Amino acid sequence: MRRAVVMGGSYAGLFAARVLGDFAEEVVVVEPDAIGGDGLGKRTPQRRQLHALLSMGHRRLEGWFPGITDELVRDGARLGEGEDVRFYVDGRLKAPVPEARMLGATRPFLEGRLRRRVELLGNVRFVRAEVTDLVLRGGRVAGVVTDDPADDGLRDADLVVDATGRSSRLGEWLGRHGWDEAPVDRMRIDLGYATASFHRGDELGGTVIAHSSPGPASDYQPKVTEPGALAAVEGDRWSVVLAGYADHRPGPDPEEFLRRMRRCVAPIRTVAEASTMIGDVVTYRFVESRRRVHSRLRRFPGGLVVTGDALASVNPVYGQGLTLAALEADALAAHLRTGAGPHAPALGYFRRAEAAVDAAWQLSTAADLAQPHVTGPYPRGYRARKWVADRLTEASVTDPAVNAAYMRVVHMEAPPTALTDPRLLVRAARVLLRG
Repeated sequence: MRRAVVMGGSYAGLFAARVLGDFAEEVVVVEPDAIGGDGLGKRTPQRRQLHALLSMGHRRLEGWFPGITDELVRDGARLGEGEDVRFYVDGRLKAPVPEARMLGATRPFLEGRLRRRVELLGNVRFVRAEVTDLVLRGGRVAGVVTDDPADDGLRDADLVVDATGRSSRLGEWLGRHGWDEAPVDRMRIDLGYATASFHRGDELGGTVIAHSSPGPASDYQPKVTEPGALAAVEGDRWSVVLAGYADHRPGPDPEEFLRRMRRCVAPIRTVAEASTMIGDVVTYRFVESRRRVHSRLRRFPGGLVVTGDALASVNPVYGQGLTLAALEADALAAHLRTGAGPHAPALGYFRRAEAAVDAAWQLSTAADLAQPHVTGPYPRGYRARKWVADRLTEASVTDPAVNAAYMRVVHMEAPPTALTDPRLLVRAARVLLRG
């Protein structure tokens, strides 16, 4: 490839640029936001919410950006391992997983360091502009049109990547040129979440991550404890996120936020009592999960791939978004390594990327369907699968082996089918019978 253009310079776009740096003479990242050293852009307000980097996502981050973990920790991030990472279900601390490894950092901090790394690649440049249309020639996307009339060089490209997020206008642009938009799967969940920062001292010792979720005992309702999470992040701060559905969505009032924290598990309660809030409570509403399934299209232009939230955006409480972006970068690299020409339809890429998306979709939607206000669609055999999943969740609270297998799936290191292994099911049954 002579030139590749990446539309969007946030997390997914930076990963795509890093991959394409190995395959193209020039990579141009087009981003309309003025992204400062903290990586914070105004057009994606969810950047200010606490984001999780699952174990698989952390591994792929280190794979594409070697040494980045040490760099992040040196600049103030925290690395949690073993008992530093705590997961609770229905208010009960789950069995420890010694190999657990998670990074405590805010998304702006993480994106700022990734952007610096990408800028150091000799063949990548950033352009501050907004893409307004695609250029199509000969059945392929051959470039982009921006709102900067002085920069017409982007009208000529071998490959274009859409990493513009949930608000992507790709379907509109393709329709303008006579191409169909990819079919969209949707699940309305009506989630709200809110994040606040606190001064961090030694209130929780070595704890880096604490995550609390509802489970079978609460029927996925906040009857036992409030769902939420905290992370030790850069700047000697705690970042705390609380979530709720429908009428239980958290609001921006600091006192209400603290009251809800006091109904959470012990680490979050401790921060509410012992630490001082910094700044405002920032809220965000997530109405629906959605995924665009390009492999269902009968025809699709060459020279175009889609990644990040523009491809799929699932319930953020499960922390899959950053990890999905990294796995989609792996899919792009694997596709290009086959020798596939960039001008051809990227069907190989979409099949690989959609396999990762499907795993995340299965996990998140199965849990969302337990919410009484979520009305489906229900997959075949849902009730039986939910019953088995609830029993595995119960067994994972007390049994380290069951929890290790369970958490590998949660952290996207193993597919959801790993939870149907007969040996795992037998062990879980024995744990429950003993209990």
